Amino acid sequence: MNRISIVGAGPGAIDLLTLRAFERIQNAEVLIWTDSLISPEIVNLAPKNCLKIKTSSLTLEEILEILITESKKGKQVVRLHDGDPCLYGAISEQICGLAEAGIDVDVIPGISAYQAAATSLKKELTIPGLVQTIVLTRAPGRTGMPEKEALENLASLRATLCLYLSARHVEEAEEILLNHYLPETPVAIGYRVGWKDEWLQIVDLKDMASISREKKLIRTTLYIISPALSKTKQRSKLYSPTHQHLFRPT
Repeated sequence: MNRISIVGAGPGAIDLLTLRAFERIQNAEVLIWTDSLISPEIVNLAPKNCLKIKTSSLTLEEILEILITESKKGKQVVRLHDGDPCLYGAISEQICGLAEAGIDVDVIPGISAYQAAATSLKKELTIPGLVQTIVLTRAPGRTGMPEKEALENLASLRATLCLYLSARHVEEAEEILLNHYLPETPVAIGYRVGWKDEWLQIVDLKDMASISREKKLIRTTLYIISPALSKTKQRSKLYSPTHQHLFRPT
């Protein structure tokens, strides 16, 4: 059976690729990539004789036609997505279309922007006694959102909230978030996280929209809203001398 690899390119830096992703790209005979969101440096890891096809101007049907045609030629085909393809990657419709053509796929995960941003800031997003839940979501935009997943409902958790694809709706998002988080709640704003021109800064929630507009952020922007981004010495029980567990009995 023919097989296509859907590969996560991570947030942008070559050295944040997984070893499996690196191997798939280096052995690709056909590389179909999201050129508007993936660093050319990563694409250049593919062999010189690899056929490289950009997808920014293509429809799903056109992408599927290329994937199916090249796969049935017996080529090693890599469909390269930014970040982690399982998160806002639109891979489900591609997998379904390929399955109808009798083509199997394997999916290689990638580091997501929220992970890269948190580590660049040297921050943990789950602090004991403060926040233990991470929510990954987006503003509705043209895609829309299920009513139960409205930002108002998710914000009421007061968890670590990661907002993707939302820079164009930042004023509306800030207004909703301020109904549940304190105005001084730290927000990490990350633009092109993992790229050489990355911009990453922690601001107060009340300034999230104004700073976004000041920086003219409209795409490739991530917001992490979380009490965990504040300075805290709160410690976990895991390494406490009073905490007994399997490997450290009292």
